[in-house]
Amino acid sequence: MKNKIELEYSINSSPKILYTRLSTPSGLSEWFADDINIQGDTYTFIWEGNGQQAKLLNKKDNLLIRFKWIEDEDEDEDDSFFEFKIRKDELTGDVALIVTDFAEDDEKEDTVDLWDTQISKLKHTIGL
Repeated sequence: MKNKIELEYSINSSPKILYTRLSTPSGLSEWFADDINIQGDTYTFIWEGNGQQAKLLNKKDNLLIRFKWIEDEDEDEDDSFFEFKIRKDELTGDVALIVTDFAEDDEKEDTVDLWDTQISKLKHTIGL
């Protein structure tokens, strides 16, 4: 059984700029995957020549985007997805990126390390 992981990263950027990096093929290919192809609601993320498909489940401009790996759809009890949510603090104006993912207990540390690395790349592409 996979467990939910929520990670929060402070991103000193406007929600609109950040959302572009999270939702467009050109934005995602700067930090998340080598290349991305989209057909309808199916995104194919390509790493080192290998493609992995995800279905777009939900999208709200400048707020969130949620995907589900298509290979996970076969698992009956699997409600897992991965999501990028942008939260702006109304008082301070600080922008946070909340990443939600799911991992088996023995994969949790590797999953967190992977997201830390990816979000570090994302910050670099934004110029942070």
